[in-house]
Amino acid sequence: MKLSDNKATISFSNGTPNFEVPVYAGTIGPDVLDIRKLYGATGMFTYDPGFLSTAACQSAITYIDGDKGELLYRGYPIEQLATRGGDFLDTCYLLLRSELPTDTQRKDFHKLVTMHTMVNEQMQFFLRGFRRDAHPMAILTGLVGAMSAFYHDSTDINNAEHREIAAIRLIAKMPTLVAMAYKYSIGQPFVYPKNNLSYAGNFLHMMFATPCEEYKVNPVMERAMDRIFTLHADHEQNASTSTVRLCGSSGTNPFAAIAAGVACLWGPAHGGANEACLQMLEDIHAKGGLSYVKEFMEKVKDKNSGVKLMGFGHRVYKNFDPRAKLMQETCREVFAALGVENDPILQLAQALEKIALEDDYFVSRKLYPNVDYYSGIVQRAIGIPVSLFTGIFALARSVGWIAQLNEMIGDPEYKIGRPRQLFTGSQRRDVP
Repeated sequence: MKLSDNKATISFSNGTPNFEVPVYAGTIGPDVLDIRKLYGATGMFTYDPGFLSTAACQSAITYIDGDKGELLYRGYPIEQLATRGGDFLDTCYLLLRSELPTDTQRKDFHKLVTMHTMVNEQMQFFLRGFRRDAHPMAILTGLVGAMSAFYHDSTDINNAEHREIAAIRLIAKMPTLVAMAYKYSIGQPFVYPKNNLSYAGNFLHMMFATPCEEYKVNPVMERAMDRIFTLHADHEQNASTSTVRLCGSSGTNPFAAIAAGVACLWGPAHGGANEACLQMLEDIHAKGGLSYVKEFMEKVKDKNSGVKLMGFGHRVYKNFDPRAKLMQETCREVFAALGVENDPILQLAQALEKIALEDDYFVSRKLYPNVDYYSGIVQRAIGIPVSLFTGIFALARSVGWIAQLNEMIGDPEYKIGRPRQLFTGSQRRDVP
């Protein structure tokens, strides 16, 4: 962060002296006004519900240009990382260590993660305390939080070595925990990880193998799963990442901070959006399929109908979400590998997208498909149940959360988060 050549002065009409605000520039993106001394100088706060215009930190991890539809991990475009940047674990290395790994670093990092994929055997007894019909995200929130009890030798958030150990444990064990939550919900035995499989291949094996027969990982599904992980690994200062940072700013342990991120991600406006999107498509299919699409889109345009178009639009992107394009390609690859030519849900998705990209109502509002729109369809085709979509999102996002947490702890300017408020309640009054 460097001081910009721009100057800014806040002036007031009530006689309060003008206040000069430092302006800082990042390497790319908008300049920021430094208002840290505003309250001390003027007695006033800024007001920004939803933090639409507020930078709460400085970060060198992920950059989004919503107007261009650009997403960079440590400067690398997501399109390149997802198609020729190695696999998900290489992306993990990049997010954690700032650079893509050399061949030796890659080999060592992959081995390190692979050797930590098993979880403490006692965790399965903790898991068995949940109802079998509990939502996987409820279970996952509990399991991740419980890691601080099972792995209490790496819970000092101010210890860099502890944070490194916690990072590897989270990356390695999240697929195992997600698969365990799934197996538990359907009454099947847990499947242990296999060290000879890739990260994505191991996850699919733990999800779909049984002791009854040999399970062979389909390489197309393996690539699709790896791409889903890569596309969801980090996404700047979104709600769950901000939650992890805010939680971690109190000094709590890394596992507790990540568990808070999992809980935040569960919301349908955030990580639960792909689940809500697929549910929307299933509802349209049940009400008439392609013949109902036009009527549905008209209801979306009617503000009084209460009908929402899920999977379109984004708080940040005002152009095509670059991850959505990649997911669309993956969708075609998966269906081709499965020999499915006319999947009704995919046909509905394409029909909705066509209208949204041509109708002035949607075009003027820049409602382009986002990553949630196609990722749910891909996961459904692979055989993953809808209720587990957000759990897989949490699995992938864990590396981004821990990278952001590490960055915050290493920032000499970091303080415990303490947002202010505009109070609109009663003035002081006495009890009669």
